[in-house]
Amino acid sequence: MKFIETLKNVWNIEELRNRILVTLGLLLVYRFGAQVVLPGIDASKLAEFSGNFDAGGIGGLLNAFTGGAFANASVFALGIMPYISASIVVQLMQIAVPYLQKLQKEGESGRKKINQITRWLTIGICLIQAPSYLFGLEALGVPSAAFILGKTPMFFVSSTIILVTGCVFAMWLGEKITDKGIGNGISILIMVGIIATLPLSFAQEFVSRVYESNGGMIMILIEMVIWFVIILLSVLLVMAVRKIPVQYARRTATGEYEKNIFGARQFIPLKLNASGVMPIIFAQAIMFVPSFLGGVSFMKDSSVGQWMQVNYSDIFGFWYNVTFALLIIVFTYFYTAITVPTNKMADDLKRSGGFVPGIKPGTDTAEFLDRIMSQITLPGSIFLAMIAIFPAIVVKFLGIQQGWALFFGGTSLLIMVGVAIDTMQQINSYLLNRHYDGLMKSGKNRKAVA
Repeated sequence: MKFIETLKNVWNIEELRNRILVTLGLLLVYRFGAQVVLPGIDASKLAEFSGNFDAGGIGGLLNAFTGGAFANASVFALGIMPYISASIVVQLMQIAVPYLQKLQKEGESGRKKINQITRWLTIGICLIQAPSYLFGLEALGVPSAAFILGKTPMFFVSSTIILVTGCVFAMWLGEKITDKGIGNGISILIMVGIIATLPLSFAQEFVSRVYESNGGMIMILIEMVIWFVIILLSVLLVMAVRKIPVQYARRTATGEYEKNIFGARQFIPLKLNASGVMPIIFAQAIMFVPSFLGGVSFMKDSSVGQWMQVNYSDIFGFWYNVTFALLIIVFTYFYTAITVPTNKMADDLKRSGGFVPGIKPGTDTAEFLDRIMSQITLPGSIFLAMIAIFPAIVVKFLGIQQGWALFFGGTSLLIMVGVAIDTMQQINSYLLNRHYDGLMKSGKNRKAVA
């Protein structure tokens, strides 16, 4: 009943209702585009190509983030990932490039310029990825007969233009969802792409368990319980914070600050996982390197090269996941260090008349915050690494199909959880500010303010 009441409250707010409808409409356009095959490719002959991604290998991972568009050879085959890559590059460059640091301090105008730089960099990345994708289609399993007019220069040029345009259009859809819809548009597009492959993956697991006598309904129930538990743990990882108490000095009648117990007390929330899913993304990018190096000419015939190809091409293998987990822990520390500016936090706190009880303002506060971040980052990074490799654990010990196992952890699950929480918080803010305490466990209805 509470859920139904919440839906009614959401529908009663006209602005929120319109934003949700706009979001759903734009997502429908994105999903439709993911089914439109590139001109010059016979869609009926892509079945074998699509089947290569059901096992959940590296190709399956790429296919999951594009919602099946990668395997469909669609106009959205590149998905929104080039934009994500460009955003990461620009974010890292802001640490070292003075011009970007200056733009970052210019407020809204600087943010618009940084966004424009990100868009142009996205196009540059697309111009590299699109031809690579097209040239690799046949190697990935697309039969030569699928190319209706052959692999001519005209096909590659036109398809490259279409793929780049598709990525730019997907980027535009994401920005429109952010401006006119609800939630972060880019994140929602990724989440919808991931969710799009979930029903088929579960159906394949269900058929394997029930109709092929591979455990029956009991195993399905056990898997669902484990899945809900890992979702709960992921929510805890995303939401967990360490609250650092902060006291603000009270301004007296003479305009001076009086530091006493009557000052306003607040908190600095330091997140257990301040880096989000970025360490997993960085680690996955690095994990392509060992199998690539094992296949180069001077190593592919050696025992070391063959070992690297075998062990690092299987994303559910032991050595792949051990290396993957260690890289995640390292990158969690690295990304947290560059994205949580403890020195700036301490300076801003000092300028606003705030202080951490028992800690001197300024340098001592920065060192204290940095020490606390280091302490909470270790368990956070280990927890993140365990969730990231959990799909390999369930494949090994429970025999779960690899496509379905991808939803038991890793980037897919953390993105779904993080985006869902962010979207729910935005909806909740509308309910709190405009109409009802709809998503609150307690609280009375409040009339809308005209």
